[in-house]
Amino acid sequence: MFKTILKSLREYKRPSIATPLLVSCEVVLECIIPFLIADLVNAVKAGAPMSTLWTYGGILTAMALLSLAFGTWAGFTCATASCGLARNLRHDLFHSVQGYSFENIDRFMTSSLVTRMTTDVGNVQMAYMMIIRTAIRSPLMLVFAFFMAFRMGGSMAWIFLFVIPVLGTGLFLVARSAMPLFRRVFKKYDNLNGSIQENIKGMRVVKSFVREEYEQKKFDRTAEEVCADFTRAERIVVLNNPLMQFCLYAVMVFTLSYGSYTVITTNGLALDVGQLSALLTYGFMMLSSLMMLSMVFVMITMAGESAKRITEVLNETSTLKSPANAVTAVADGSIEFDGVTFKYAQKAKRPVLEDINLSIRSGETIGIIGGTGSSKSSLIQLISRLYDVTEGAVRVGGVDVREYDLDTLRNAVAVVLQKNMLFSGTIKENLRWGNPDATDEELVEACKLACADEFVRTFPDGYDTYIEQGGTNVSGGQKQRLCIARALLKKPKILILDDSTSAVDTKTDAHIRRAMREFIPTTTKIIIAQRTASVEDADRILVMEGGRIVAVGNHRELMASCDIYREIYHSQNTAGKEAAE
Repeated sequence: MFKTILKSLREYKRPSIATPLLVSCEVVLECIIPFLIADLVNAVKAGAPMSTLWTYGGILTAMALLSLAFGTWAGFTCATASCGLARNLRHDLFHSVQGYSFENIDRFMTSSLVTRMTTDVGNVQMAYMMIIRTAIRSPLMLVFAFFMAFRMGGSMAWIFLFVIPVLGTGLFLVARSAMPLFRRVFKKYDNLNGSIQENIKGMRVVKSFVREEYEQKKFDRTAEEVCADFTRAERIVVLNNPLMQFCLYAVMVFTLSYGSYTVITTNGLALDVGQLSALLTYGFMMLSSLMMLSMVFVMITMAGESAKRITEVLNETSTLKSPANAVTAVADGSIEFDGVTFKYAQKAKRPVLEDINLSIRSGETIGIIGGTGSSKSSLIQLISRLYDVTEGAVRVGGVDVREYDLDTLRNAVAVVLQKNMLFSGTIKENLRWGNPDATDEELVEACKLACADEFVRTFPDGYDTYIEQGGTNVSGGQKQRLCIARALLKKPKILILDDSTSAVDTKTDAHIRRAMREFIPTTTKIIIAQRTASVEDADRILVMEGGRIVAVGNHRELMASCDIYREIYHSQNTAGKEAAE
């Protein structure tokens, strides 16, 4: 797990190494200062001249300033290293997710991925910052301070070692009790973020049904669960603080009482005032170091679960990869389904698609129609290899899709979904997803073909109009037409319209289909639709039911031979006539 996390250091290895070295120098200087102060006290007691005082003063000032400089420098390098690690972790997490197949993405909730990139990375950043600075400084301070205390106080210094087993046992019990709670609370964080995401996406539905109060109560319940688990975990973790305070004061009381007794009874022969003051200082240093170590321990305990969750994402390998010596050119838009059976999960009891045999010529227009759940969308997802078939093969341009370089294959296929996505940015920037090098004239031409140019020009800024995140400032029909224009700019070998004209009127739908025939005549066009009017002029129409192709033919042939198609056609046209009357 730690090796995986540390791979993200990369260019921040140097400040990561520099920080412990600088901290070591700071600790050494801090530990020498009390020793010199003890010598100074003894020199003053012996009646040393002012020149000696000035010498000691100059040395102590120089060492204090040098220690401060090392500490400040360590702070800068520590911040650079920890923030850099967080930056690279987010970069690596995002790039890992971008390389996932849909099967991989299905294993993680969207809210869980967001939590891992934000809260979990923040925890790891804080823990790493403490590891390379505080976790180095505290043990070094502990060792050096004990060495100096033993030198100054002799056998009295052994008292400091007696508290270590007590603290170690306490920290172990704290960690063992708190870790399960932290593990549980992060999963509830995922649910909390999921609730927020779902509510914001469905805000129009929430307001339409006046369910704000219900949603607030649901969120409050989730937030209360997170709060309760965190409170339980923190109550256990804070027990560490009184334990540290008890050890600190117990040692200080013993050192002061026994040390003072020794100074008085031996007239300073066994232990003098300067040594006692230094011993107290070193004792405070050691116990403060132990307290800081306990804080590091708590942070690492919390960050350990975060690191595990981050590692799960980084170590997840895509189930779809380009093969060695992959094919890097798609000859044409021909498609062949050869005995295809498909399941979304290997453990699924029944396949989503079963025994699909179909051959589509390049440049042909294919319509697909069928009821909800007939697996129309599942069929077309296999063409661009968003999923792999369970049995059989899908061939594009005469080549099995599993033999293509993934980027090559997907660049040859353009898909326009019913609920397609527009990203925050201008209309031009969104359109150029289809072709980054498209000229303004080509953008306008594509929008005219998709019946989008007219409404775009009504915006004050035209094609420079800013689209809000998710395209919330344009209507559903406008969004669909912009997405169709974006796909046309790609000039793909295969164009798939997955119910992507559902939000436009039949006249506009017909205009878009006519424009596609004229603008990309050699492109294979697959149109999934609910309306028979959208597929009537297709070369062939597939009728699907229950994951199977039950009929293939043109409009006339299906009207004569397919009961399902005829029933859909008559129900839609009868409804249309009744509405008109």
